[in-house]
Amino acid sequence: MKHIHFIGICGVAMSALALAFKKAGWQVTGSDVGIYPPISDYLKKNKVDYYTGWHPEKMSPSASSGQRPDLVVVGNVAGSTNPEWLYTQEHKLEYKSYPELIAEYFVKKNSIVCAGTYGKTTTAALLSWILTQAGMEPNYMFGGLTVDVEFPSAMLPPHPRPLLGQEREYSVLEGDEYKSSRWDNRPKFAHYSPTHLLLTAVEWDHADVYPTEESYFAAFENLVKSVPKNGTIVMNESVSLNIEHGPWNKPTIKTYGKSGSADYRYYDVKQNNDGIEFKIAMCAPCSMIHDPSYVLRANTLGNYMAENITGAFAMACEIGIKPEIIIKAISEFKGLKRRLEKRFEGEITVFDDIAHSPAKAQSALETLRKIYLGKIPRSARNDKHRVIAIFEPNTGNRQPEAIPNYDNKFSAADLVIIPGLTRIKHDQKKSPPLEGEELAKIISKTHSNVK
Repeated sequence: MKHIHFIGICGVAMSALALAFKKAGWQVTGSDVGIYPPISDYLKKNKVDYYTGWHPEKMSPSASSGQRPDLVVVGNVAGSTNPEWLYTQEHKLEYKSYPELIAEYFVKKNSIVCAGTYGKTTTAALLSWILTQAGMEPNYMFGGLTVDVEFPSAMLPPHPRPLLGQEREYSVLEGDEYKSSRWDNRPKFAHYSPTHLLLTAVEWDHADVYPTEESYFAAFENLVKSVPKNGTIVMNESVSLNIEHGPWNKPTIKTYGKSGSADYRYYDVKQNNDGIEFKIAMCAPCSMIHDPSYVLRANTLGNYMAENITGAFAMACEIGIKPEIIIKAISEFKGLKRRLEKRFEGEITVFDDIAHSPAKAQSALETLRKIYLGKIPRSARNDKHRVIAIFEPNTGNRQPEAIPNYDNKFSAADLVIIPGLTRIKHDQKKSPPLEGEELAKIISKTHSNVK
Protein backbone atom coordinates (compact mmCIF):
# COMPACT_ATOMS: atom_id res chain seq x y z
CA MET A 1 0.00 0.00 0.00
CA LYS A 2 1.51 3.31 -1.07
CA HIS A 3 1.34 6.30 1.25
CA ILE A 4 0.39 9.77 -0.06
CA HIS A 5 0.42 12.88 2.15
CA PHE A 6 -1.37 16.17 1.36
CA ILE A 7 0.01 19.44 2.75
CA GLY A 8 -3.10 21.62 2.77
CA ILE A 9 -5.63 18.80 2.59
CA CYS A 10 -8.67 20.97 3.38
CA GLY A 11 -8.71 22.85 0.11
CA VAL A 12 -11.73 21.75 -1.91
CA ALA A 13 -9.65 20.26 -4.73
CA MET A 14 -7.04 18.75 -2.42
CA SER A 15 -9.67 17.03 -0.28
CA ALA A 16 -11.32 15.62 -3.40
CA LEU A 17 -8.02 14.19 -4.59
CA ALA A 18 -7.30 12.76 -1.13
CA LEU A 19 -10.58 10.87 -1.15
CA ALA A 20 -10.02 9.62 -4.72
CA PHE A 21 -6.65 8.15 -3.76
CA LYS A 22 -8.10 6.58 -0.64
CA LYS A 23 -10.80 4.89 -2.71
CA ALA A 24 -8.11 3.72 -5.13
CA GLY A 25 -6.40 1.85 -2.28
CA TRP A 26 -3.68 4.25 -1.11
CA GLN A 27 -2.89 5.12 2.50
CA VAL A 28 -3.82 8.81 2.75
CA THR A 29 -2.79 11.38 5.35
CA GLY A 30 -2.99 15.16 5.36
CA SER A 31 -2.47 18.35 7.31
CA ASP A 32 -3.92 21.88 7.32
CA VAL A 33 -4.55 24.87 9.55
CA GLY A 34 -7.86 26.09 8.12
CA ILE A 35 -10.11 23.12 8.85
CA TYR A 36 -13.81 23.95 8.57
CA PRO A 37 -17.07 22.34 7.44
CA PRO A 38 -18.14 21.19 4.92
CA ILE A 39 -14.65 19.93 3.96
CA SER A 40 -13.82 18.66 7.45
CA ASP A 41 -17.15 16.80 7.60
CA TYR A 42 -16.48 15.38 4.12
CA LEU A 43 -13.07 14.03 5.19
CA LYS A 44 -14.31 12.63 8.50
CA LYS A 45 -17.23 10.86 6.87
CA ASN A 46 -14.88 9.14 4.45
CA LYS A 47 -12.36 8.31 7.21
CA VAL A 48 -9.47 10.25 5.70
CA ASP A 49 -6.68 10.63 8.27
CA TYR A 50 -5.70 14.29 8.78
CA TYR A 51 -4.48 16.55 11.57
CA THR A 52 -4.39 20.25 12.43
CA GLY A 53 -1.17 22.20 12.00
CA TRP A 54 2.19 21.37 10.44
CA HIS A 55 3.90 18.43 12.16
CA PRO A 56 6.82 16.92 10.22
CA GLU A 57 7.34 14.38 13.00
CA LYS A 58 4.06 12.78 11.91
CA MET A 59 5.58 12.22 8.46
CA SER A 60 8.56 10.28 9.85
CA PRO A 61 8.95 6.47 10.08
CA SER A 62 8.48 6.70 13.85
CA ALA A 63 4.94 8.03 13.40
CA SER A 64 1.87 5.84 13.62
CA SER A 65 1.95 5.32 9.84
CA GLY A 66 5.30 3.53 10.24
CA GLN A 67 6.73 4.99 7.03
CA ARG A 68 7.56 8.21 5.29
CA PRO A 69 5.14 9.15 2.51
CA ASP A 70 5.91 7.73 -0.93
CA LEU A 71 4.50 10.93 -2.40
CA VAL A 72 3.78 14.38 -0.95
CA VAL A 73 1.25 16.68 -2.59
CA VAL A 74 2.16 20.28 -1.80
CA GLY A 75 -0.70 22.76 -1.83
CA ASN A 76 -0.30 26.50 -2.41
CA VAL A 77 -0.96 26.96 1.30
CA ALA A 78 2.58 25.69 1.99
CA GLY A 79 4.86 28.71 2.22
CA SER A 80 8.65 28.60 1.99
CA THR A 81 9.00 28.13 5.76
CA ASN A 82 6.28 25.49 6.15
CA PRO A 83 7.87 22.77 8.38
CA GLU A 84 6.38 19.89 6.39
CA TRP A 85 7.54 21.39 3.08
CA LEU A 86 11.04 21.83 4.56
CA TYR A 87 10.98 18.22 5.81
CA THR A 88 9.93 17.01 2.36
CA GLN A 89 12.89 18.75 0.73
CA GLU A 90 15.39 17.80 3.45
CA HIS A 91 14.56 14.09 3.20
CA LYS A 92 14.31 14.19 -0.60
CA LEU A 93 10.76 12.86 -0.63
CA GLU A 94 9.02 12.74 -3.99
CA TYR A 95 6.60 15.65 -4.24
CA LYS A 96 4.15 17.12 -6.72
CA SER A 97 1.72 19.99 -6.97
CA TYR A 98 -1.88 18.93 -7.33
CA PRO A 99 -2.05 19.79 -11.06
CA GLU A 100 1.04 17.63 -11.58
CA LEU A 101 -0.72 14.85 -9.68
CA ILE A 102 -3.79 15.19 -11.90
CA ALA A 103 -1.64 15.17 -15.04
CA GLU A 104 -0.06 11.85 -14.05
CA TYR A 105 -3.07 9.99 -12.66
CA PHE A 106 -6.23 11.49 -14.16
CA VAL A 107 -5.62 12.74 -17.71
CA LYS A 108 -6.72 10.25 -20.35
CA LYS A 109 -6.55 9.87 -24.13
CA ASN A 110 -9.54 12.20 -24.52
CA SER A 111 -8.94 15.04 -22.07
CA ILE A 112 -11.95 17.34 -21.61
CA VAL A 113 -10.88 20.51 -19.80
CA CYS A 114 -13.45 23.05 -18.57
CA ALA A 115 -11.88 26.48 -18.15
CA GLY A 116 -12.94 30.09 -17.75
CA THR A 117 -13.16 32.93 -15.27
CA TYR A 118 -16.43 31.52 -14.00
CA GLY A 119 -18.57 28.46 -14.74
CA LYS A 120 -15.65 26.01 -14.90
CA THR A 121 -16.49 24.11 -11.70
CA THR A 122 -20.16 23.78 -12.59
CA THR A 123 -19.55 22.67 -16.18
CA ALA A 124 -16.84 20.20 -15.13
CA ALA A 125 -19.14 18.70 -12.49
CA LEU A 126 -22.08 18.53 -14.88
CA LEU A 127 -20.04 16.95 -17.70
CA SER A 128 -18.59 14.42 -15.25
CA TRP A 129 -22.14 13.52 -14.25
CA ILE A 130 -23.37 13.30 -17.87
CA LEU A 131 -20.52 11.03 -18.96
CA THR A 132 -20.99 8.87 -15.87
CA GLN A 133 -24.73 8.52 -16.53
CA ALA A 134 -23.94 7.68 -20.17
CA GLY A 135 -21.86 4.72 -18.95
CA MET A 136 -18.53 6.14 -20.13
CA GLU A 137 -16.82 5.81 -16.71
CA PRO A 138 -14.66 8.94 -16.98
CA ASN A 139 -11.86 9.96 -14.69
CA TYR A 140 -12.81 13.37 -13.33
CA MET A 141 -11.90 16.14 -10.92
CA PHE A 142 -13.63 19.41 -10.10
CA GLY A 143 -13.14 21.83 -7.23
CA GLY A 144 -16.51 21.71 -5.54
CA LEU A 145 -18.72 19.49 -3.40
CA THR A 146 -21.88 18.16 -4.97
CA VAL A 147 -25.21 18.31 -3.16
CA ASP A 148 -25.46 14.61 -4.02
CA VAL A 149 -22.80 13.26 -1.65
CA GLU A 150 -22.80 9.94 -3.50
CA PHE A 151 -21.22 11.73 -6.47
CA PRO A 152 -17.73 12.72 -5.26
CA SER A 153 -15.61 15.59 -6.57
CA ALA A 154 -12.90 13.33 -7.98
CA MET A 155 -12.72 9.76 -9.21
CA LEU A 156 -9.79 7.55 -10.18
CA PRO A 157 -9.98 4.20 -11.99
CA PRO A 158 -11.03 1.27 -9.79
CA HIS A 159 -7.42 0.01 -9.91
CA PRO A 160 -4.31 2.15 -9.51
CA ARG A 161 -3.05 0.44 -12.68
CA PRO A 162 -6.10 -0.40 -14.84
CA LEU A 163 -6.30 -3.97 -16.07
CA LEU A 164 -5.69 -4.58 -19.76
CA GLY A 165 -8.75 -3.53 -21.72
CA GLN A 166 -10.19 -1.49 -18.84
CA GLU A 167 -8.38 1.77 -19.57
CA ARG A 168 -10.84 4.65 -19.48
CA GLU A 169 -10.89 6.78 -22.60
CA TYR A 170 -12.16 10.09 -21.16
CA SER A 171 -11.20 12.43 -18.37
CA VAL A 172 -13.09 15.57 -17.35
CA LEU A 173 -11.10 18.18 -15.47
CA GLU A 174 -11.72 21.64 -14.09
CA GLY A 175 -9.03 23.85 -15.63
CA ASP A 176 -8.09 26.50 -13.07
CA GLU A 177 -6.05 29.46 -14.30
CA TYR A 178 -4.44 30.12 -10.90
CA LYS A 179 -0.72 29.35 -10.53
CA SER A 180 0.21 25.67 -10.19
CA SER A 181 2.51 25.89 -7.17
CA ARG A 182 5.13 27.97 -5.42
CA TRP A 183 7.75 26.58 -7.84
CA ASP A 184 5.58 26.75 -10.97
CA ASN A 185 3.77 29.97 -11.97
CA ARG A 186 2.06 28.38 -14.94
CA PRO A 187 -1.73 28.05 -14.72
CA LYS A 188 -2.98 24.70 -13.48
CA PHE A 189 -4.66 23.98 -16.81
CA ALA A 190 -1.26 24.06 -18.53
CA HIS A 191 -0.72 20.50 -17.23
CA TYR A 192 -3.91 18.89 -18.55
CA SER A 193 -3.22 18.38 -22.30
CA PRO A 194 -6.76 19.14 -23.51
CA THR A 195 -8.05 17.38 -26.60
CA HIS A 196 -11.48 18.90 -25.88
CA LEU A 197 -11.79 22.37 -24.35
CA LEU A 198 -14.94 23.97 -22.93
CA LEU A 199 -14.26 27.69 -22.50
CA THR A 200 -16.97 29.45 -20.50
CA ALA A 201 -15.81 33.06 -20.05
CA VAL A 202 -12.66 35.18 -19.98
CA GLU A 203 -12.78 38.32 -17.82
CA TRP A 204 -9.74 39.62 -15.97
CA ASP A 205 -9.38 38.08 -12.51
CA HIS A 206 -6.65 37.07 -10.02
CA ALA A 207 -4.74 40.34 -10.14
CA ASP A 208 -2.27 38.85 -7.66
CA VAL A 209 -1.06 36.44 -10.34
CA TYR A 210 -2.00 38.35 -13.51
CA PRO A 211 -1.18 42.03 -12.87
CA THR A 212 -2.57 43.11 -16.25
CA GLU A 213 -5.59 42.14 -18.32
CA GLU A 214 -3.26 41.26 -21.19
CA SER A 215 -1.34 38.71 -19.10
CA TYR A 216 -4.60 37.08 -18.03
CA PHE A 217 -5.92 36.79 -21.58
CA ALA A 218 -2.56 35.48 -22.81
CA ALA A 219 -2.87 32.45 -20.49
CA PHE A 220 -6.18 31.49 -22.10
CA GLU A 221 -4.89 32.15 -25.60
CA ASN A 222 -2.07 29.69 -24.94
CA LEU A 223 -4.59 27.15 -23.63
CA VAL A 224 -6.70 27.42 -26.79
CA LYS A 225 -3.63 27.03 -28.98
CA SER A 226 -2.64 23.85 -27.13
CA VAL A 227 -5.71 21.96 -28.43
CA PRO A 228 -4.62 19.68 -31.31
CA LYS A 229 -5.92 19.85 -34.87
CA ASN A 230 -8.18 16.85 -34.39
CA GLY A 231 -9.52 18.28 -31.12
CA THR A 232 -12.69 20.22 -30.32
CA ILE A 233 -13.28 23.58 -28.67
CA VAL A 234 -16.72 24.55 -27.38
CA MET A 235 -16.58 28.26 -26.65
CA ASN A 236 -19.01 30.78 -25.20
CA GLU A 237 -19.77 33.25 -27.97
CA SER A 238 -18.92 36.12 -25.60
CA VAL A 239 -15.28 35.04 -25.37
CA SER A 240 -12.97 37.26 -27.37
CA LEU A 241 -9.41 35.96 -27.69
CA ASN A 242 -6.63 36.69 -30.15
CA ILE A 243 -6.49 33.17 -31.60
CA GLU A 244 -6.69 33.98 -35.28
CA HIS A 245 -2.95 34.48 -35.66
CA GLY A 246 0.05 32.28 -35.10
CA PRO A 247 1.28 28.86 -36.25
CA TRP A 248 -1.13 26.46 -34.59
CA ASN A 249 -3.35 23.66 -35.76
CA LYS A 250 -6.86 25.01 -35.54
CA PRO A 251 -9.31 22.42 -34.16
CA THR A 252 -13.07 22.25 -34.62
CA ILE A 253 -14.66 25.25 -32.87
CA LYS A 254 -18.33 25.35 -31.84
CA THR A 255 -19.99 28.25 -30.06
CA TYR A 256 -22.86 28.51 -27.60
CA GLY A 257 -24.87 31.45 -26.30
CA LYS A 258 -28.03 33.48 -26.78
CA SER A 259 -27.60 34.81 -30.30
CA GLY A 260 -28.92 33.22 -33.44
CA SER A 261 -25.38 32.83 -34.77
CA ALA A 262 -24.35 30.40 -32.00
CA ASP A 263 -24.08 26.73 -32.91
CA TYR A 264 -25.94 25.90 -29.70
CA ARG A 265 -28.45 28.61 -28.74
CA TYR A 266 -30.39 28.75 -25.48
CA TYR A 267 -33.58 30.79 -25.14
CA ASP A 268 -36.96 31.12 -23.43
CA VAL A 269 -35.44 30.82 -19.93
CA LYS A 270 -37.99 30.47 -17.13
CA GLN A 271 -37.06 30.21 -13.47
CA ASN A 272 -38.68 29.98 -10.08
CA ASN A 273 -37.56 29.23 -6.53
CA ASP A 274 -36.88 25.58 -7.39
CA GLY A 275 -35.02 25.63 -10.69
CA ILE A 276 -34.95 26.64 -14.34
CA GLU A 277 -36.44 25.54 -17.62
CA PHE A 278 -35.27 26.62 -21.06
CA LYS A 279 -34.78 25.50 -24.64
CA ILE A 280 -31.69 24.74 -26.68
CA ALA A 281 -31.66 24.99 -30.47
CA MET A 282 -28.90 23.28 -32.42
CA CYS A 283 -27.74 24.50 -35.79
CA ALA A 284 -28.24 22.06 -38.67
CA PRO A 285 -24.53 21.16 -39.11
CA CYS A 286 -24.30 20.29 -35.40
CA SER A 287 -27.31 18.01 -35.38
CA MET A 288 -27.40 16.63 -38.93
CA ILE A 289 -31.09 17.51 -39.01
CA HIS A 290 -32.84 20.84 -39.48
CA ASP A 291 -32.57 23.13 -36.43
CA PRO A 292 -33.96 20.83 -33.71
CA SER A 293 -34.74 22.22 -30.27
CA TYR A 294 -34.88 20.57 -26.87
CA VAL A 295 -36.49 21.48 -23.56
CA LEU A 296 -34.19 21.22 -20.55
CA ARG A 297 -35.04 21.37 -16.86
CA ALA A 298 -32.56 21.65 -14.01
CA ASN A 299 -32.71 21.86 -10.22
CA THR A 300 -30.48 24.94 -10.13
CA LEU A 301 -31.04 28.70 -10.04
CA GLY A 302 -29.87 31.51 -12.28
CA ASN A 303 -29.93 32.57 -15.91
CA TYR A 304 -26.19 32.00 -15.96
CA MET A 305 -26.87 28.33 -15.22
CA ALA A 306 -28.75 28.08 -18.51
CA GLU A 307 -25.54 29.24 -20.16
CA ASN A 308 -23.38 26.74 -18.24
CA ILE A 309 -25.76 23.89 -18.97
CA THR A 310 -25.81 24.79 -22.67
CA GLY A 311 -22.00 24.64 -22.75
CA ALA A 312 -22.00 21.20 -21.11
CA PHE A 313 -24.82 20.03 -23.42
CA ALA A 314 -22.83 21.19 -26.47
CA MET A 315 -19.64 19.40 -25.43
CA ALA A 316 -21.52 16.20 -24.60
CA CYS A 317 -23.18 16.31 -28.05
CA GLU A 318 -19.83 16.93 -29.73
CA ILE A 319 -18.34 13.76 -28.22
CA GLY A 320 -21.30 11.71 -29.43
CA ILE A 321 -23.68 11.39 -26.48
CA LYS A 322 -27.33 11.38 -27.53
CA PRO A 323 -29.32 14.49 -26.54
CA GLU A 324 -31.96 12.40 -24.77
CA ILE A 325 -29.33 10.92 -22.44
CA ILE A 326 -27.86 14.36 -21.77
CA ILE A 327 -31.26 15.91 -20.98
CA LYS A 328 -32.15 13.12 -18.54
CA ALA A 329 -28.80 13.42 -16.77
CA ILE A 330 -29.16 17.21 -16.44
CA SER A 331 -32.64 16.86 -14.93
CA GLU A 332 -31.24 14.48 -12.28
CA PHE A 333 -28.15 16.51 -11.39
CA LYS A 334 -28.57 18.00 -7.91
CA GLY A 335 -25.98 20.74 -8.29
CA LEU A 336 -23.00 21.94 -6.30
CA LYS A 337 -22.76 23.21 -2.77
CA ARG A 338 -22.20 26.98 -2.46
CA ARG A 339 -23.61 27.68 -5.93
CA LEU A 340 -26.71 29.65 -4.91
CA GLU A 341 -27.25 26.94 -2.31
CA LYS A 342 -30.35 27.60 -0.22
CA ARG A 343 -29.28 27.24 3.42
CA PHE A 344 -32.42 28.48 5.18
CA GLU A 345 -35.97 29.43 4.27
CA GLY A 346 -38.44 31.11 6.57
CA GLU A 347 -39.21 34.75 7.27
CA ILE A 348 -35.90 35.36 5.55
CA THR A 349 -34.20 33.18 2.93
CA VAL A 350 -30.45 32.64 3.10
CA PHE A 351 -28.29 31.62 0.14
CA ASP A 352 -24.63 30.66 0.22
CA ASP A 353 -22.58 31.27 -2.91
CA ILE A 354 -18.84 31.14 -3.61
CA ALA A 355 -19.10 34.36 -5.64
CA HIS A 356 -15.84 35.91 -4.45
CA SER A 357 -15.29 38.20 -7.44
CA PRO A 358 -17.38 41.29 -8.30
CA ALA A 359 -18.64 39.77 -11.57
CA LYS A 360 -19.77 36.56 -9.85
CA ALA A 361 -21.46 38.52 -7.07
CA GLN A 362 -23.31 40.62 -9.64
CA SER A 363 -24.68 37.54 -11.39
CA ALA A 364 -25.84 35.91 -8.14
CA LEU A 365 -27.50 39.07 -6.83
CA GLU A 366 -29.31 39.81 -10.09
CA THR A 367 -30.65 36.26 -10.14
CA LEU A 368 -31.99 36.43 -6.58
CA ARG A 369 -33.51 39.86 -7.11
CA LYS A 370 -35.33 38.70 -10.23
CA ILE A 371 -36.67 35.52 -8.59
CA TYR A 372 -37.74 37.00 -5.25
CA LEU A 373 -38.59 40.62 -6.01
CA GLY A 374 -39.26 40.62 -9.74
CA LYS A 375 -42.97 39.85 -9.36
CA ILE A 376 -43.60 42.34 -6.56
CA PRO A 377 -44.61 45.82 -7.79
CA ARG A 378 -42.31 48.56 -6.53
CA SER A 379 -45.28 50.28 -4.88
CA ALA A 380 -45.94 47.16 -2.80
CA ARG A 381 -42.39 46.69 -1.53
CA ASN A 382 -41.37 47.51 2.04
CA ASP A 383 -38.36 47.02 4.30
CA LYS A 384 -38.94 43.27 4.30
CA HIS A 385 -38.47 43.09 0.53
CA ARG A 386 -34.69 43.47 0.39
CA VAL A 387 -31.66 41.72 -1.04
CA ILE A 388 -28.74 41.91 1.40
CA ALA A 389 -25.26 40.87 0.28
CA ILE A 390 -22.47 39.84 2.66
CA PHE A 391 -19.36 39.85 0.51
CA GLU A 392 -15.75 38.78 0.95
CA PRO A 393 -13.50 38.79 -2.15
CA ASN A 394 -10.76 36.33 -3.03
CA THR A 395 -7.10 37.30 -2.79
CA GLY A 396 -6.84 38.63 -6.33
CA ASN A 397 -9.82 40.93 -5.89
CA ARG A 398 -8.18 42.51 -2.85
CA GLN A 399 -5.38 43.91 -5.00
CA PRO A 400 -5.44 47.62 -5.93
CA GLU A 401 -5.39 46.65 -9.62
CA ALA A 402 -8.84 45.08 -9.23
CA ILE A 403 -10.55 48.28 -8.00
CA PRO A 404 -12.14 49.20 -11.40
CA ASN A 405 -13.86 45.78 -11.46
CA TYR A 406 -16.17 46.84 -8.60
CA ASP A 407 -17.99 49.61 -10.47
CA ASN A 408 -21.78 49.02 -10.48
CA LYS A 409 -21.46 45.35 -9.60
CA PHE A 410 -23.70 45.48 -6.51
CA SER A 411 -26.64 47.46 -7.91
CA ALA A 412 -28.96 44.46 -7.41
CA ALA A 413 -28.42 44.57 -3.63
CA ASP A 414 -30.28 46.91 -1.28
CA LEU A 415 -27.52 46.62 1.31
CA VAL A 416 -23.91 45.44 1.02
CA ILE A 417 -22.10 44.30 4.16
CA ILE A 418 -18.32 43.83 4.17
CA PRO A 419 -17.27 41.68 7.15
CA GLY A 420 -13.84 41.61 8.72
CA LEU A 421 -11.73 40.20 5.91
CA THR A 422 -9.47 37.19 6.31
CA ARG A 423 -5.81 38.02 6.85
CA ILE A 424 -3.69 37.17 3.81
CA LYS A 425 0.03 37.16 3.10
CA HIS A 426 1.43 40.45 1.84
CA ASP A 427 4.10 40.47 -0.82
CA GLN A 428 6.34 43.34 0.30
CA LYS A 429 7.12 44.14 -3.34
CA LYS A 430 3.45 44.95 -4.00
CA SER A 431 0.88 47.34 -2.57
CA PRO A 432 -0.87 46.04 0.57
CA PRO A 433 -4.17 44.19 0.02
CA LEU A 434 -7.47 45.99 0.42
CA GLU A 435 -9.03 45.74 3.88
CA GLY A 436 -12.72 45.90 4.77
CA GLU A 437 -13.08 49.66 5.23
CA GLU A 438 -11.23 50.38 1.98
CA LEU A 439 -13.35 47.89 0.07
CA ALA A 440 -16.55 49.41 1.50
CA LYS A 441 -15.48 52.86 0.27
CA ILE A 442 -14.72 51.48 -3.20
CA ILE A 443 -18.12 49.80 -3.54
CA SER A 444 -19.93 52.84 -2.08
CA LYS A 445 -18.74 54.96 -5.03
CA THR A 446 -21.36 53.21 -7.18
CA HIS A 447 -23.67 51.90 -4.42
CA SER A 448 -25.42 54.05 -1.83
CA ASN A 449 -25.78 51.56 1.04
CA VAL A 450 -22.57 49.79 2.08
CA LYS A 451 -21.48 48.84 5.60
